[in-house]
Amino acid sequence: MADNDVRKTINIAVIPGDGIGKEVTPQTQAVMGKAVGNQVRLNYVDYDLGAERYLRDGTLLNDEDLESIGQQDAILLGAVGDPRVRSGILERGLLLKLRFSFDQAVNLRPTKLYPGVNSPLKNPGRIDFAVVREGTEGLYSGMGGYIRRGTDQAIATETSLNTAFGVERAVRYAFDLARKRGGKRNVTMVNKTNVLPHAGALWLDIMDKVAQEYPDVTWDYLHADACTIFLVTDPSRFDVIVTDNLFGDVLTDEAGAVVGGIGYSASANINVTDEHPSMFEPIHGSAPDIAGKGIANPTASILSGAMLLEHFGYDQAAERIQRAVEEDVAANASRSRSTQEVAQDIIARL
Repeated sequence: MADNDVRKTINIAVIPGDGIGKEVTPQTQAVMGKAVGNQVRLNYVDYDLGAERYLRDGTLLNDEDLESIGQQDAILLGAVGDPRVRSGILERGLLLKLRFSFDQAVNLRPTKLYPGVNSPLKNPGRIDFAVVREGTEGLYSGMGGYIRRGTDQAIATETSLNTAFGVERAVRYAFDLARKRGGKRNVTMVNKTNVLPHAGALWLDIMDKVAQEYPDVTWDYLHADACTIFLVTDPSRFDVIVTDNLFGDVLTDEAGAVVGGIGYSASANINVTDEHPSMFEPIHGSAPDIAGKGIANPTASILSGAMLLEHFGYDQAAERIQRAVEEDVAANASRSRSTQEVAQDIIARL
């Protein structure tokens, strides 16, 4: 590389994590590199974080790791989870710790049914919407406790934390996204105001407040259980959904299922001020049952890479990846291919 190279550099923390994350992440890096060409330099910094390190020395994510990752521009994450580690340890000690430490207030999950992919729905129609999930509050805030464990008097509590500041960040992002997407320009707020009247009222108040600044964007409300029904009976009705941490977690997995599986579902955990790095990851897990076999579908991870590029303003490179994925899926969705073959087929279309 020439010393006078003045291309912008994006420093990316790479955390392949566990299981198939180690297989799909390198393919994503290859696709991103092909998509940007000489437009930008992608500088990858690898981090040994996940189950293997935890089992080796008991470390999940220490202060030195956080400080180093915080100096990068973005995070590319593969997957988290390992059957050898008790459920919740890796998720809270690594995944959620990254989200909370870097104030990744918005979890953005696009949902699209690609031509050639079979939806489990009989008549799915056109499915193309995005879910904006508040990322740092709600029931995932960690407030609560478990006392008298192992006795008949055991008590466990989980407290849902909702602040006007946190809710407004998510809601405002959703309205901006609806405006950017064009189309219906509609935001659907999802909650359970009938049984969660305090948190629900706060969300409704913020929706009313922010909506006044977006006269070109409409909004409506659905109970969470009603939303689960419409996701399978009329998914084409949705444009942008905004919801809290727990409901967003559940609804986006259902959304992934209706478009043919979470192998096509990407996500971004966004620090809305760019003060800290945002994180980009597929929504699928580590799939230990197929890990090491080289057959994991890297498409969701590759689409997460496209979201990373778009986040930094490289819209054309991101669009090239998305278009190549769409063409590849339309032509090859029914074929059995290896992880590397899928990535190479996508690269060939860039």
